[in-house]
Amino acid sequence: MTNNPVGWFEIYVQDIARAKRFYESVFQVKLEKLSSPGMEMWSFPMAMDRMGASGALVKMEGVRSGGNSTLVYFSCADCAIEAGRVAASGGKIKSEKMSIGQYGFIALVFDSEGNIIGLHSMK
Repeated sequence: MTNNPVGWFEIYVQDIARAKRFYESVFQVKLEKLSSPGMEMWSFPMAMDRMGASGALVKMEGVRSGGNSTLVYFSCADCAIEAGRVAASGGKIKSEKMSIGQYGFIALVFDSEGNIIGLHSMK
């Protein structure tokens, strides 16, 4: 394998407007609408010439949010900053910022749709 194993992610939601507000507020980004038949998708900013994966919020008939076994970690300069925006953006903190030793720090949060996401930083 010559690249990182993850190339794309999708976070399934029930209320796309609420989820879009949550992610734009917590990460201070603007999501972009993608044209995709049979579903509504809003993608996170992406730079094709840089490392890492991008992804999208997805609302699709028959696919529920929350309760899945996939955990996506978002890279942050200091994960405590994004964690600090979670409650005001409609989410909840599961685990505050904690050390994972030489691999940096993480915080785990629930988004506005009940999905758990990870926040990762080296400081």
